[in-house]
Amino acid sequence: MRTRPLKVALLGCGVVGSEVARIMTTHADDLANRIGAPVELAGVAVRRPDRVRDGVDPALVTTDAAGLAAREDVDVVVEVIGGIEPARKLITTAFEHGASVVTANKALLAEDGPTLHEAAEKSGADLYYEAAVAAAIPLVRPLRESLAGDKVNRVLGIVNGTTNFILDRMYSTGAGYGEALDEATALGYAEADPTADVEGFDAAAKAAILAGIAFHTRVRLDDVHREGLTEITAADIASAKRMGCTVKLLAICERAADGRSVTARVHPAMIPLGHPLAGVGEAYNAVFVESDAAGQLMFYGPGAGGAPTASAVLGDLVAACRNKLNGARGPGESAYAQLPVSPMGEVVTRYHISLDVADKPGVLAQVATTFAEHGVSIDTVRQQGKDGDAWLVVVTHSAPDAALSSTVEALRELDTVRGVASIMRVEGE
Repeated sequence: MRTRPLKVALLGCGVVGSEVARIMTTHADDLANRIGAPVELAGVAVRRPDRVRDGVDPALVTTDAAGLAAREDVDVVVEVIGGIEPARKLITTAFEHGASVVTANKALLAEDGPTLHEAAEKSGADLYYEAAVAAAIPLVRPLRESLAGDKVNRVLGIVNGTTNFILDRMYSTGAGYGEALDEATALGYAEADPTADVEGFDAAAKAAILAGIAFHTRVRLDDVHREGLTEITAADIASAKRMGCTVKLLAICERAADGRSVTARVHPAMIPLGHPLAGVGEAYNAVFVESDAAGQLMFYGPGAGGAPTASAVLGDLVAACRNKLNGARGPGESAYAQLPVSPMGEVVTRYHISLDVADKPGVLAQVATTFAEHGVSIDTVRQQGKDGDAWLVVVTHSAPDAALSSTVEALRELDTVRGVASIMRVEGE
């Protein structure tokens, strides 16, 4: 074993960063044996240096993140600050000074991953980011390395623990969205401002990263169709139950049947109770990967939290340190396919549509005619009504999303349709 330690700069010491520092200290001997050399913290960059941080030597704490990232003696920089700036500048600075980088920054990778990959390539350093998607669940490395010889056709899963907890509570207790969100906040699953989670931004960033790796194509956050779950009601959940389904916020990345394009989307969807993803409860994540040779693979586990995320960071840190020690380099960006990302309108999917209609003869025929005029076939219809009020719940066969959207707009124009109460896609059948 080499006796000179490898130096690690830690940028950020919040929930994740403090766990990284703790594990580096408590597991120092094991990490040294696994890497082939000791690893030690060269410094810890923070915004509030006066805060007490258990297990972190106060002498290592600094507010000069840029200076720490630029140190010539640093071998690996771990970035767990988050956000776009200053994280982007700090990471590129680290590459300019020869350090490899381990990051958990999904927002930056989804927004400007190519810039980071190009900077890493230019410097001959590594860029690892297992912790950016699904925390402790090994997902990025299997896609980048284990399935490198296979053809991935689909990635489908639950990649946000906050929204899964909310939907799980709505399904199991009958709670409304607001009540379930309040419980998630009280338990620490939801941030004070939950927008990134409940509006689907967090899941969309992860979908962009997964699609890029799976399909060897650059996919940015703007390429991902995104819908949140704030409009989902207890009535929607009850309707899903009647169909033998539950509701999940899904990230879906697919290769077109002809292999010439890809799609990436995040939205709520009904899935049958028999589907493996239906049983994923609480704040857990689960992802299906479908490929030509391996078939269906499922990855499951805690998708958030300080310790699980730190576990993924440390796994990347070990890989980056081994490469430094051996003069090697891990896998870089693979975007050779350069497949176009198709718009949501071209995605073939199914809809569950709930309509508030007048309870009189001919309404169902008028609604059915509207679907037919837009080339959308109806699978099932359920009607309830009394005292002049009626509800139609329509489930369609598969059709292009654009055709389904235009059908809904046409339904809204019918005199007999008082309102479109809810619209949800149906997946997993």
